[in-house]
Amino acid sequence: MKKILIFLLFVTTLSCTSQKSSVSEVSPAKYIKTITAAELKTHLTIVASDEMEGRETGSAGQNKAGNYLINQYKANTIPYPKGATDYYQRIPAAYLNAVKDENLPDSENIWAYIEGSEKPNEVIVVSAHYDHIGIKNGQVYNGADDDGSGTVALLEIAQAFEIAKKEGHGPKRSLLFLHVTGEEHGLHGSRFYSENPLFPLANTITDINIDMIGRHDEFHNDSSNYVYLIGSDYLSTDLYNICEDANKNYINLFIDYKFNDRADPNRFYYRSDHYNFAKNGIPSVFLFNGVHADYHQASDEVDKIEFDALAKRAQFAFAIAWDLANRENRPVVDKSGN
Repeated sequence: MKKILIFLLFVTTLSCTSQKSSVSEVSPAKYIKTITAAELKTHLTIVASDEMEGRETGSAGQNKAGNYLINQYKANTIPYPKGATDYYQRIPAAYLNAVKDENLPDSENIWAYIEGSEKPNEVIVVSAHYDHIGIKNGQVYNGADDDGSGTVALLEIAQAFEIAKKEGHGPKRSLLFLHVTGEEHGLHGSRFYSENPLFPLANTITDINIDMIGRHDEFHNDSSNYVYLIGSDYLSTDLYNICEDANKNYINLFIDYKFNDRADPNRFYYRSDHYNFAKNGIPSVFLFNGVHADYHQASDEVDKIEFDALAKRAQFAFAIAWDLANRENRPVVDKSGN
């Protein structure tokens, strides 16, 4: 009898070990492939259409774009976060105009959420701003790259995680997909979230911020198989290594660190929404394709987007998020940062 009990205990232990191992060793490759140029184009053709009127902060056009995003999350059965009453984090006009009064109306961040299975209280934020600069002199500034590209990337990344979850491979940590408003007026939406977080900042392990990933710049006219990474090593050596490994193992982009230099005069590190997380000690990485001739021009249109490049960069962001969501330990903050 004693031998039988020992044998059963051994089999049970082996089974549990095998199950744990299989979960941790699931490859993201299958789910990476669900992020496609075709689906990104479908989304972006709507989000960056004239109907959205340039998505100015708090405008009717931005609200239409927001409704489209929410309907996509609903269609993919991705809920709003626990603790929220709906898909909106509402931001009053008084807040948006407090630093510089631009007569902005009320606006809102939009959020969606996939809860982790093992460490649900630890959260990875994947962010992009969905506002742009509206209509000027009768011309609609559609902002297909800035930041329609990042906006639709979030939809595809969230869908890929939800597909994995439905197949039994949900993330161990939770993921918050955060579409922020007011970036063009001073990073207002991400600043508001950082000051009014739904989940404690102490439990927010990383922000992956995506702002302009659909084009190439003048430094890469020969190939769009690249992405600029900014900030990955500013606070955490672990985050830098996670990004490098995700690229090497699954994506094979050229990672350009040109704008990661702290002395870079463009100061891109301080100019997009990741900064409001990084300044609070949260390891953050910014994916970026650089500026181009259509930056903040009415000519930033969908027909100029390089969808294969957009898909590959969105896949890269997913691969980074997958590692962060499923690794044993959160990235260690081992640097003083900003």
